[in-house]
Amino acid sequence: MNNTLLVELFTEELPPKALAKLGEAFAAGIVNGLKSRDFLEADSVATSFASPRRLAVSISKVRATSPDKQMREKVLPVSVALDENGNATPPLTKKLAALGFPNLQVSDLERAVDGKAESFFYSYTAPGTALNDSLQLALEESISKLPIPKVMSYQRPDGETVHFVRPVHSIIALHGADILPLTALGLTAGRITLGHRFLSTGEVSIAHADQYSTALAEQGKVIANVSERKEKIRAALQAKANGDQVLMPESLLDEVAALVEWPVVYECHFEDEFLTVPQECLILTMQTNQKYFAVTDAAGKLRSRFLIVSNLATDTPEHIIQGNERVVRPRLSDAKFFFEQDKKKTLADRLPLLANVVYHNKLGSQAERTQRVKSLAGHIAQLIGADVTLAERGALLAKADLLTDMVGEFPELQGIMGTYYAKHDGEHDDVAAAASEHYQPRFAGDHLPATATGTAVALADKLETLVGIWGIGLQPTGDKDPFALRRHALGILRMLVEKRLAISLQALIAAAANLFAGNANFKDPSAEVLAFLYDRLHGQLRERGFSQNEVEAVVAQNPDTLNNIVERLQAVQSFAALPESASLAAANKRITNILKKAEGTPGAINPALLQEAAEQALHKAMSDVKPAVDAAYAIGDFTGALKTLAALREGVDAFFNDVMVNAEDLALRNNRLALLASLHGMLNQVADISKLAA
Repeated sequence: MNNTLLVELFTEELPPKALAKLGEAFAAGIVNGLKSRDFLEADSVATSFASPRRLAVSISKVRATSPDKQMREKVLPVSVALDENGNATPPLTKKLAALGFPNLQVSDLERAVDGKAESFFYSYTAPGTALNDSLQLALEESISKLPIPKVMSYQRPDGETVHFVRPVHSIIALHGADILPLTALGLTAGRITLGHRFLSTGEVSIAHADQYSTALAEQGKVIANVSERKEKIRAALQAKANGDQVLMPESLLDEVAALVEWPVVYECHFEDEFLTVPQECLILTMQTNQKYFAVTDAAGKLRSRFLIVSNLATDTPEHIIQGNERVVRPRLSDAKFFFEQDKKKTLADRLPLLANVVYHNKLGSQAERTQRVKSLAGHIAQLIGADVTLAERGALLAKADLLTDMVGEFPELQGIMGTYYAKHDGEHDDVAAAASEHYQPRFAGDHLPATATGTAVALADKLETLVGIWGIGLQPTGDKDPFALRRHALGILRMLVEKRLAISLQALIAAAANLFAGNANFKDPSAEVLAFLYDRLHGQLRERGFSQNEVEAVVAQNPDTLNNIVERLQAVQSFAALPESASLAAANKRITNILKKAEGTPGAINPALLQEAAEQALHKAMSDVKPAVDAAYAIGDFTGALKTLAALREGVDAFFNDVMVNAEDLALRNNRLALLASLHGMLNQVADISKLAA
């Protein structure tokens, strides 16, 4: 009989940051164990539950007994199973006994070709197994494979030592209304669990597996599903905001949802005097240390109130509110103290101390690194038309806030605090902005630096890291990238592409590599870094919606500047939609192969040697469209340039139909190769359109 299955482990408080993964893994282990043993229907649905004190899974349509199976066992090769007289040998008798069929006769076996020899086989119906036995194995497998961050050893009252993430007090195993007497972690399964530690009326008896979440909510004051708790918290926070904005990062919501079983939101306040501290400090203090939710007005300015998620529902929450306000006050006081102390010393005064901070033992201190970034930032500023003096000053001060008390307490604020302190020190606005902007973009979709100074410093910082770390042999391998070089590469590419910076990629890499001249640990990685950037560029452009062939057509040419690469791709996309594109792409591919095999470099075209009508017509067509193609290319109208080339289709097709390129006459052959080389140059001016050929 099919019925809903419920399995629950009731525990002491589980580690909140690991709760979601533990719940998912526990459910997946049970599901996979039963599925592999054929206890689930095709439309069985599994629901994972995880709360601070329980891991559980509910699975619909679970069979009480697995189906019978038709089995065909290979017994032994005939040459081994029978003696010279055709009688059963001792090995056959032994093998049949081992398979569980000691009374079988040779006549009961099937004789069939197995590879190059004959073997005996036995076909039979294996009866299904009971759910209890298979679930026992599935439960043990699931528990053994849980991603437990740190295993705890504890002793049960009967003296048994158990190893698990937290002490387990009870197990539920129900198939419908029936208890499955499983054993695990020193316990035997039943139907009793406990609800909320303070709000529950006592033990909760689960009468039927389908009633699990309802019974826990009504009797135990527990929302067992972590996603449901999270969404209830989100909705309650938004309702309590009263029109303001609640800062609720997903990671904080996840952690708080793993800390409570019956979430209730209360409003608290702190003194307005703390609002003189940069709001990022206050927000991070509340989120990181206290798991509170900060509130801002519509413009993003921090309010002096915050929201807490409590695990206690009460009509008189005053003590809860006052207690949380009392707890947060020293944290905010610390932040204010750090801020006031840090302002007593300028960022420039902190620079000598960077000599005591090791960047990498093969690349020197942060002070040495700062000088390298300063030099490169000034060079880049000159290339992009930014103020060189501001870029160098921005690079010089960019890492100074690493030595402040505030960043020491909250490393996440590096750069942000640098901007605040630089403004306090009277630095130029662009220099102050560069302190935070040089970290951008920090992640996919993050903002790019808004100022030219910030852009120059950001490019310099990322290039110095990418080239320097690669140059000492610490390039990314597989899924390992401890220095985030992939992220740095993507940031460099995004700035060059999205800000349309017409500067040479190779020149940037070379300038970065020159910073390490004289370092015995450094080996110039310019070629490898360039290839790495092109590989990242390929993926980045695919994410913009361009096809594999379109991206390959542009990137295959290893463009040295990326300021117009999107326009090139859009042109290729438009060209690929033309009816002439397939024929010209195929022809270009053919031309590429012909020129690769040709000896030497084709010279100039001699019109007098164009003997065939088709080659004369192609030469004329090329001469007719070349001015328009060149003019369109010169003004960046890549779409117009490629569309103009579509007029060559008939001439190209006729040429390959009527003209023998490899003529016996060497002069004719070289002239035709020169014609094709000229055509190849025209067709590939925007992109290698041969890559569009299927």
